[in-house]
Amino acid sequence: MGSKIKTSRMLFFGSVVALLLALCVGTLYQMQIINGAAYYETSQNEQTSPQAITAARGNIYDRYGRVLVSNRECYNIHVNTSRLFNEDVFEDPNATILEMVRIVEAAGADWTDDLPITKEPPFEYDPDMSSTQRTLLEAYFVRHGLDEDTTAVELMSYFRTRYEIDNSYSAEEMRKISAVRYALNVRYAINTNDYIFVEDASIDLISELMGVVGSAVEVRNSYVREYATDYAAHVLGYVGPMEDWEIEEYMRGENSGYSYDTKVGKMGAELSFESWLHGSDGLAKVTRNSDGTVIGTFYETDPVPGNHAYITLDIQLQEAVERALENGIIGLQQDRDQKNAEAIANGEPDEVKEDIQGGAAVVVEVDSGEPLAIASYPSFNASTAIENYSEYLNAENDPLFNRATNGAYAPGSTFKPCTAIAALSENIINTETRIKCEGVYTKYIDQGYAPECWIYSQTDGQFMHGSDNVSEALRDSCNFFFYSVADSMGIELLDKYAAQFGLGEPTGIEIGETTGNMANPDTHERYDVDAWVYGDTVQAGIGQSDSLFTPVQLAEYCAAIANGGVRYSASILKSVRSFDYSQQLFERETEELSRVDSADYNFAAVQYGMYLMANDPNSSSPDVYQTFFNYSYNGETITVAAKTGTSQLGEDKTNNAVFMCYAPYDDPEVAVAIVVERGQAGSNLAGIAKDILDAYFSLGNKTVSADSENALLR
Repeated sequence: MGSKIKTSRMLFFGSVVALLLALCVGTLYQMQIINGAAYYETSQNEQTSPQAITAARGNIYDRYGRVLVSNRECYNIHVNTSRLFNEDVFEDPNATILEMVRIVEAAGADWTDDLPITKEPPFEYDPDMSSTQRTLLEAYFVRHGLDEDTTAVELMSYFRTRYEIDNSYSAEEMRKISAVRYALNVRYAINTNDYIFVEDASIDLISELMGVVGSAVEVRNSYVREYATDYAAHVLGYVGPMEDWEIEEYMRGENSGYSYDTKVGKMGAELSFESWLHGSDGLAKVTRNSDGTVIGTFYETDPVPGNHAYITLDIQLQEAVERALENGIIGLQQDRDQKNAEAIANGEPDEVKEDIQGGAAVVVEVDSGEPLAIASYPSFNASTAIENYSEYLNAENDPLFNRATNGAYAPGSTFKPCTAIAALSENIINTETRIKCEGVYTKYIDQGYAPECWIYSQTDGQFMHGSDNVSEALRDSCNFFFYSVADSMGIELLDKYAAQFGLGEPTGIEIGETTGNMANPDTHERYDVDAWVYGDTVQAGIGQSDSLFTPVQLAEYCAAIANGGVRYSASILKSVRSFDYSQQLFERETEELSRVDSADYNFAAVQYGMYLMANDPNSSSPDVYQTFFNYSYNGETITVAAKTGTSQLGEDKTNNAVFMCYAPYDDPEVAVAIVVERGQAGSNLAGIAKDILDAYFSLGNKTVSADSENALLR
């Protein structure tokens, strides 16, 4: 049988193979023989180096999907060390560095100065050196064989020699050059990201730098945290460089997703929800040619953005609450200044009161415990917290201190509803029980203890409250009534109900809190050198003795009174969604922390007493009555239930003012607690509370949520 393969076909395919072989040989000859030297030189001038690719941090939204904190893409200026220290490109790198610094400073921008040494001679180490700066400095000492006791002057001398800084440069100029070169070197001592010469540089600055120093710098994309509101700073917090202890915590394991230069949450939600918000940086291999131009980027690990956190705050209400608190405190201080001036003019220095030091206001949803607004005054700007940290730290009245969650205050008479519920629940009294106010509680007078009712003290014994039931006693805030029931009940039962109301107990809020203290014999020694006696129980019944509670605790306690005894968690994390909004990673469920088991009629009696405080013309506080009687918004009458408190601080001290309320009385939606340091009397805060309720009811009871980025609210 003949061959099926024709000779012509064999010749054709053979010719194709021969042609391809010839082409390959020719190409290889050209590359290796003809152009080999040129390609070799080019390859020697190319550099491939690892480069971290910054991952975007997750956003923070309010309960309705409004952006509170996000990221803005920015341009960071880095130093191209392979070009800067190439003698064929820059003859004097020190002169180039100084020119770079001058350009940045002339533009009014900041350059990154990590060197913890004073800016001018005589050089000394910065007393406010951060722990991270100290760690880097110590690592530099080790790497360069310097003694750990090297002084700042000795280190500056070492810099001048090591970096060949000419003596023609002044001491200040030498320090600037040294700071940049130190920053570049020290990052080799500790494995970290590249030195950022200027963060978030403007286009104009980039253009000017590139025009003057050219390839000595390069521009990389990154992100900066951007705050969409000037409010809620204590709740949102801020981000900043890691301290030593944070490095140890966050950088455990090779795949932690953190580097030494990572910025982490420092307080508030940024800190508490760090694990949700933090993304993982990627890693790329970047190839540059001899001019420093990037000619290739190979991504070894893609960056993974952080997730998005939704918190329970309503930012519109938050803004209104902060304004109400600030304006109210300013108004109270102005009135205080006027009265103090009059007292001095009248020769009555004992009547001069201390200045107001700060305050807090908290608004929570009655049926869930969710905080809707958490305000602390004075406050700060989260956007500039790192830059102005020293200023804030040393500012009057400590604006960085979150009084709403960490301030602990004696509740004064706002504690009396708790005493009332406890006494009713334990059958110490019933809703019909009447106790006659005798002005002075004389049961322990033989032991030298005889506390007075406030009305007796203020009228020099001319007036007393008469015979009150529990509702009327709350209306009158009758100390004598609550002295009697607290003494009959004892501190153990009082402590039991205080704990059920969450007073002196953790609230579940994530942004850091003090738990305060409910007065009791076991902890008494922390606050008083004297042993616990009967008088402490009596005083605890009216919110004095050692009792110290936070405004958040008071707000949740007020909400529990309004809803019939259920205390919910004050957690502010409402939900978490993945970086692309495709997955719901967490959804808050209403969490009951404790419950006060008592008959409905007991709660009704206490609630009615708080109603009388705000709506009865015979109330102990005419200011509260005048503020809330016939209170309405947009023509709709809204009944308010309230309780004032005056927290006594001791002789020659102006009292703290405490106020709590809820509304509407017949169908509670919202509870409010306010504390003003040196506010003198709880009734002084009624106007602040009214402004807060005005804001709440003007905004309406929204039930909308945002399902995804740019989604319509529904």
